[in-house]
Amino acid sequence: MQNAHWEDEGAWTGEVSVPQAKDAGAQVVEIGHSERREHFGETVETTRLKVAAALRHGLTPSLCIGESAEVKEAGDSSAFILEQAAGALEGLSAEELARVVIAYEPIWAIGEKGRPATVDELVEPFAALGGRYSGKVSGPLYGGSVNLDNAAGLLGIEHVTGLFVGRTAWKLEGYLELLRIAEAHAAA
Repeated sequence: MQNAHWEDEGAWTGEVSVPQAKDAGAQVVEIGHSERREHFGETVETTRLKVAAALRHGLTPSLCIGESAEVKEAGDSSAFILEQAAGALEGLSAEELARVVIAYEPIWAIGEKGRPATVDELVEPFAALGGRYSGKVSGPLYGGSVNLDNAAGLLGIEHVTGLFVGRTAWKLEGYLELLRIAEAHAAA
């Protein structure tokens, strides 16, 4: 599920609650995607509420974090994403935290106009995420212009535990090839 509201019920026209998502068969709910933050005003506080709601109902929250090109250019990527994550995960027990997936998707690297990140650009943010959350959460995953040419290199970055893939997995051939790349990486 790509989004769910934090309240279980109420007058939230147009929103889907976590219980509704669960009833429809969802097991994972994506929370805090940059498009939700930009276009729908999601904040660190609303992502925290949504993470808690997903956990309360036994769903896996997939928390998306990522910085703009301006934040990256200012050299503040690591601080920015750690602040996003900390705010959304505030107050969780160790057991709850272990059920959260963190997906790092720099805004400048996602979407149709995104620029694929280089391994060198991702080492520092993943070192920061790994330093704070390694062994505490599921992930972190990397997403942002993942393709067949860069997937193996991305999987080789320390603290990257998987990929959060978009367009490359839209076609069966791309999806299957990504699985082969991931399998080869895991076997190495």
